[in-house]
Amino acid sequence: MEITVQPKELAAGKLTDAHVEQAVQALRTDGYVILENVINHEHLDILHERMDADSQVLMNAGKWGGAGKLKGHLQQGPPPYAPYIFRDIVANPYVVQVTQALLGPGLYNNFYNGNTNCPGSTTQPLHRDGAHLWPDEKIAHPTTEVVVNISPQDTTEENGSVELWPGSHLEVSGYGIEAEEEEARRKICPPIRGNAKKGSALIRDMRLWHRGVPNPSDTPRHMIAMIHRVSWLKSNRRLKYKIGCEAAFENSDLDPNAAFIDFAKQKINAYDYLFNPRF
Repeated sequence: MEITVQPKELAAGKLTDAHVEQAVQALRTDGYVILENVINHEHLDILHERMDADSQVLMNAGKWGGAGKLKGHLQQGPPPYAPYIFRDIVANPYVVQVTQALLGPGLYNNFYNGNTNCPGSTTQPLHRDGAHLWPDEKIAHPTTEVVVNISPQDTTEENGSVELWPGSHLEVSGYGIEAEEEEARRKICPPIRGNAKKGSALIRDMRLWHRGVPNPSDTPRHMIAMIHRVSWLKSNRRLKYKIGCEAAFENSDLDPNAAFIDFAKQKINAYDYLFNPRF
């Protein structure tokens, strides 16, 4: 489902109750929803330019990542410091309104990184980003984590938009997806592409089947990723950002789960966030 946030909602700084309910229902049923028109294009342009440069650094180093670590796919997030941290990305109020309605109060962010699909990439194995907590049960448990994907450009088949399998988050099994499961699911509900306009946020259940596919264009397609997690599913890590960007996270219903550190004192160099995301 795609929901275009309307001018009245933008002026009010929040979604209507009807749009929140539609988004939550789509996440429960289909495993994903797209909120359109919620991120400032100027912010995305700033990130796009920097992430293009960072992609070249990773490609030159042959630092392939993501599912299967296949050539053409990078594990790449945006710089975790000003001037590349924006509130409408790290604590977008419309996204948080939806994820809080789904996951409840006290939700927190457990990831800030992403993936880049480069020209000449190949097809990733079909996978989940998170397994079912109780894979031996016959019925899927309610959502405990969602991935929030934001791209600084339009994403379409022409630049390798992600393949999504609607409803597959309700298929209870282990972490891996067998070929027989894939074919059976294809007969029930074949995959779609996660096309999204610039300024959109794609929210998807962590268990939703998906994969990166070839990027036939001549430019990298970036996809920032955050993971909003239910409060009781604890994490033993905190996300690291450089001091000076704290204001972007303040007064949000989303706990940023953040540590703001002095890079100089910690002897963190400019590209540690690329080659050692947890630095």
